[in-house]
Amino acid sequence: MTTKVPITARGAEQLREELTRLKTVDRPRIIAAIAEARAHGDLKENAEYHAAREQQSFAEGRIKEIESKLSHAHVVDVREAIASGLLTFCISVELIDGHTEATFLYQILDEGGSEDK
Repeated sequence: MTTKVPITARGAEQLREELTRLKTVDRPRIIAAIAEARAHGDLKENAEYHAAREQQSFAEGRIKEIESKLSHAHVVDVREAIASGLLTFCISVELIDGHTEATFLYQILDEGGSEDK
């Protein structure tokens, strides 16, 4: 039996957006890079080929990870869940990568309902 994992609607949407980008932009770009690197000949000492294969491995792993997360997700409307008592704790934390200045929003949820948790 697989347990559903609570996720916010925004979190699920961000995962779907990343999945779409990986499948429609990154995957074709990586396949083209592999084909181009193969055209250069000897694959044993072809750094471009090995780098592209590593990118492919990472992208395919991430695709599987996101698909798994989405298949086990239970989308929670935070306001409704708090009002109904189903959600007893919710906190949002925004982190900024000091090197790239990319921002990441994390929401930590705790489903309520059980006193012996």
